[in-house]
Amino acid sequence: MSVVDVVTFGETMAALRADGPIRLGGTMRLTVAGAESTVAIGLARLGHRVGWAGLVGGDETGELVLRTLRAEGVDVGHARVDERGPTGLVLFERRVGDLVRVTYHRSGSAASYLSPADVLPALDPPPRLLHVTGITPALGPAPAQAVRAAVESGVRVCLDVNYRGRLWDRDQAAAALRPLVSSLSVVVASDDELDLLAPPSATTERDRVSALLDAGVSEVVVKRGAAGASGHTRRESVHVPARRIRVVDVVGAGDAFVAGYLSGLLDDLDLAGRLDRAAITGAFAVAAPGDWEGLPTRSELRLLDTGPGHTLR
Repeated sequence: MSVVDVVTFGETMAALRADGPIRLGGTMRLTVAGAESTVAIGLARLGHRVGWAGLVGGDETGELVLRTLRAEGVDVGHARVDERGPTGLVLFERRVGDLVRVTYHRSGSAASYLSPADVLPALDPPPRLLHVTGITPALGPAPAQAVRAAVESGVRVCLDVNYRGRLWDRDQAAAALRPLVSSLSVVVASDDELDLLAPPSATTERDRVSALLDAGVSEVVVKRGAAGASGHTRRESVHVPARRIRVVDVVGAGDAFVAGYLSGLLDDLDLAGRLDRAAITGAFAVAAPGDWEGLPTRSELRLLDTGPGHTLR
């Protein structure tokens, strides 16, 4: 792999999206889903060089994962097939309004065998950024070791907490993630996830942000969904509102947000500019079905400024 802007790794699964309740049967659409690969695709569409490392099973859905990432311009030179388990599977069903229920079939998947030996070669030569999430260490002891080894490799690191209650409880997550803080440059978290990184003595959001900055984190970004997002450094704090748009599918919005933020960081935008680009990519994500399918190219970033009801000719 040539030198890249961003390396990320984790589990990408085959994804089946149902039009209605799964128990009633009906049609389902096959695609792929994974927090880290959504970020990778988002960055690639914005013109950045990005690589994804991970394990897929020796099956057709594993081939789908690799083919999709290659087609989106993501380097998969450090991804490989592992016959010890299948490619994971995730099912999405829309139950009430825009409420989506997610069911995982990932226990014993190929990605659960991910180890430091699978990811460290992707960091040589070092990328400008390494992006990891709190999902990967929840997959098992070996993936947790892979995250820790990568984070402690000396590369500039962004961690998106991305807590998944179906994979582990909050105490387990905090025990695994807090030791990583001193090696992090950028932290992204929802407002209800900061406590998984900050010390227990920090009881308010302001205290938690301050504690992370005091621990050496350069930037703390707090996602607030429809209420926008806030960014904090030692010098400034900035809040940006969410872009107003008709919501179709909220799954993947947080990962799209991260892709936009990291793109702004790579482009040397100021904090407000990074947050604005993140808000734009997040809006594109929720305006289209699927985790990553609606993510914008660089030339499309300003489309939302035209307002609703326009036709571009």
